[in-house]
Amino acid sequence: MERQSKNLRTLYWLDQDLRLDDNPALEYAAAGASELLCVYCHDASRQAVDSFGTPRQGRMRQRFIAQSLAQLSRDLRPLGQSLLQVSGAPVMNLQRLLGEHRIQRVVRSRHFGVLENRQWEWLRRDNPAVDFVEIDGYTLFTQEQIMRIGDLPETFSKFRRQTERIPVISTVERGRLPPPVIAVDANSPEAGIAAAAAVQFVGGEDAAAAHLDSYFDGRSPSSYKQTRNELDGWPNSSKMSPWLATGCLSVRRLYQRLKQYEASHGANDSTYWLYFELLWREYFQWYARQHAKKLFMPGGITGDNPDYDFDAGRFERWCRGETRWPLVNACMQQLNLTGYLSNRARQIVASALVNELGLDWRCGAGYFEQQLLDYDVASNWGNWQYIAGVGADPRGGRHFSIEKQARQFDADGRFVAKWLDPGRKDVSYEAVLATGD
Repeated sequence: MERQSKNLRTLYWLDQDLRLDDNPALEYAAAGASELLCVYCHDASRQAVDSFGTPRQGRMRQRFIAQSLAQLSRDLRPLGQSLLQVSGAPVMNLQRLLGEHRIQRVVRSRHFGVLENRQWEWLRRDNPAVDFVEIDGYTLFTQEQIMRIGDLPETFSKFRRQTERIPVISTVERGRLPPPVIAVDANSPEAGIAAAAAVQFVGGEDAAAAHLDSYFDGRSPSSYKQTRNELDGWPNSSKMSPWLATGCLSVRRLYQRLKQYEASHGANDSTYWLYFELLWREYFQWYARQHAKKLFMPGGITGDNPDYDFDAGRFERWCRGETRWPLVNACMQQLNLTGYLSNRARQIVASALVNELGLDWRCGAGYFEQQLLDYDVASNWGNWQYIAGVGADPRGGRHFSIEKQARQFDADGRFVAKWLDPGRKDVSYEAVLATGD
């Protein structure tokens, strides 16, 4: 961590850290600030379409983020702070704010996206008199800890063996916040949050904390390894990912609760597997940081120049769940209606797009970016590279037999029947989730 300066007029740039609990970037910003300006930028580029014509952010994630911001704005007020939300190009907006309010320091949680890091560097270059500080609050480990193991291992297995010996940074307690730089209109788009309370995925720190308590108050963590590959069912996987992706939940707080659960109920293969998958998430963050724009290249990190096909009709049928495989169609209907898919389902539909339909893996990754509530640039694009054989998999990709997957994970056809019910296509997102399993 960089040396802390004191009494600086500070701008805290929020993005994937929409919480007060265990937020080391906020604590760092507050500790050294005479006045503090908390800013969230609604980046216009996230509303643009990608090279395959897919909007980068869909309505379900927009709503989840809006709910999260509404709560954060509400929670800052009793602490004497407020949240300024601006829309458009982040660099232009922040450049204006730095000048208007004579900002001396900018703080953010370390980001792992290429565009977000370019924006950060552009601001640093154009404001040499301002201190720019990144704090590790989105990952289990800090950059300094990762650097101690040397070059990032080329495979996850090597990374896991090296990082399992590294202690996870402790969570931080919330301190006092300095006064705001400017007063921000207290009005925020909170309408609809109460009505959405019955929906299982609701944005915001309170919903994240409630889900964390609910999951670890039960015994699901002790059977996680046996149930994690199920295609459906709320308790079969942890479902923490939407709140982790937006930073409504700290990954270190999740790790702490896992350790507390093991202390009370005993550790086993399932509780270890929860940590194992947190390490996968961790690996992809530093993988994205290291490989940068290669995360989005046709040949990934391999340097290959594969001759991918792109057929708009085939891609559209995959998106709509209108392929010749009922299991793939059911998975895509679930994604389109809920913004969520199990890890197993993601692997099945990704393999179908790459290996059966012969399409460019990047169009599938882009569609997931639009649809998933838990979209995370590093995990999403890293996992798609893994399936396509242009990433960190030493086996050169994964080809799943759709028929075998159907026999193994939907032998009775319940999943397909549930999500391909013709009457369900016109049912609202809330109604689908409310039906449960």
